[in-house]
Amino acid sequence: MIVEVLLWSAITLIVLAGCYNTGMFLLSRRRIRRSRTDRRERFYVFLLACLNEETVLSESLARITALPAGNFMALVIDDGSEDRTSEIALGAGPRVRLHRRNPPNARRGKGAALNDGVRHLRESGLLAGYDPDDVVLCVVDADGRLDPHIMQSVDPYFDDPRTGAVQVCVRMYNRRLGLLARMQDMEFVVYGDVFQSARRFIGSVGMGGNGQFMRLSALDTLDGDGPWSDSLTEDLDLGVRLIAKGWTNQHCVTAAVSQQAVLSLKRLIRQRSRWFQGHLQSANLVPLILRDVPLRPALDLLYHLSSPVLILLTSLLPLSFVVALVATVVASVQAGHSLVSPMWLLGPYLLSFTAAYTYGFVYARRERELGLVRSVLLAHLFVFYGYIWFAAGWWGFWRMLTGKRTWLKTART
Repeated sequence: MIVEVLLWSAITLIVLAGCYNTGMFLLSRRRIRRSRTDRRERFYVFLLACLNEETVLSESLARITALPAGNFMALVIDDGSEDRTSEIALGAGPRVRLHRRNPPNARRGKGAALNDGVRHLRESGLLAGYDPDDVVLCVVDADGRLDPHIMQSVDPYFDDPRTGAVQVCVRMYNRRLGLLARMQDMEFVVYGDVFQSARRFIGSVGMGGNGQFMRLSALDTLDGDGPWSDSLTEDLDLGVRLIAKGWTNQHCVTAAVSQQAVLSLKRLIRQRSRWFQGHLQSANLVPLILRDVPLRPALDLLYHLSSPVLILLTSLLPLSFVVALVATVVASVQAGHSLVSPMWLLGPYLLSFTAAYTYGFVYARRERELGLVRSVLLAHLFVFYGYIWFAAGWWGFWRMLTGKRTWLKTART
């Protein structure tokens, strides 16, 4: 009886999630025509919070300083590194500035480092003479590689004075180095091209930790000691709080930041566990959403924040299916004839893999050299890749229950 309840509960969740995903896919296919109405000269500051990033920082700074634009700078926030991070920043050219954080103030999380970086920008006079409406800050991970045209793609969104932030697409630049890297690239493509694109019409676009552009005057409206919280997913918190303040978050589909995919399964699960725990912490945003966010984006944000609970519940489906299948096989042996119908195979396939055709279609449009057939086959494997979230989710949930909050950063190679 318990197994049947779990099985049907999990099936119901999957069906409802499938309906939601279908609606988001259809909504994401709509296009927005954008014309420039307010061409203003804006000053861009790229913020890189770094902790022992000597292996990847040089390449990222080289790409930033080579951007075909004139009015920008990069600020490397060295958060107590013990390697050559500061030395690389100092040698990267006149467009790159360095801000060192030293113990005991250093190593208190990415949010704290970014907040200190913004304070440094103000106190150092680097922003003197600029209107906060015309200053755009961009958070770039130390391994982030920006498209050369990224500023030209993002800038028109800020012509709208209601735009507080813009999130660009995220790709994996080492996606050809194995199946695990390819799955991470597909994960970010699907999230950006389906869910983030659809949320442009709902008003619930979220911010990511890499490639998020924010108007300084929008950050100034946020309460607290700084724009970023001490959550493990400070980017999620920031996006929700901007929406609650009445700003519009946009998603740019024509430019991307590429980052390094994690090539170790253990490190990947560890990274996703940190993200999962951060989503659990973000439950404290629910009162803010209910109070200050309009109904339509509020409903989507609440659904998004409930995803950790849905993942944990959905993780019971494979287990309950196996238990039910074993019980049916045992009953077949006892009855002397098979009680397993074709629906035992067709039903789970339809529940699990219908979305693979949509995901394969979306990915093939980004990776045209793969073709549609190979992309759909990869999307079938992507369904199994999603099981990583089950392991990561229960690990993150256990850490939350035991009061553990600190994590080691994801190592670069």
